[in-house]
Amino acid sequence: MLDHLSIQCADVAASAAFYDAVLAPLSGRRLMDFGEVIGYGVAPKPSFWLGPRTTGEGFRESHIAFAAPDRAAVREFFRIAVDAGAEVLYEPRVWPEYHPGYYGAFVRDPDGNNVEAVCHSPE
Repeated sequence: MLDHLSIQCADVAASAAFYDAVLAPLSGRRLMDFGEVIGYGVAPKPSFWLGPRTTGEGFRESHIAFAAPDRAAVREFFRIAVDAGAEVLYEPRVWPEYHPGYYGAFVRDPDGNNVEAVCHSPE
């Protein structure tokens, strides 16, 4: 349903360094870079964009869930995020309240957004 999503960042360089690292185990990478506007995704086109905060006052939390190809990638996303200093919201685990195969991990990005890696397949 979504073609792409863009979030505004207080410090685009800090957010880009975070997403460069944590999206790698999910097969995501930086595909376009227009200075302070950066697009990530799986080739050929970006589906997730970062840009500078230009509208509104204060923080508005977003929840962003990235698809992981398997549970090992969820764990690697989480490890890289924690090593980068991300606040842990929820360690990798099965979330049966969502559905029996839902496996996810949740952290905060440099702007305080709730960022998740999720796999819907069994181990």
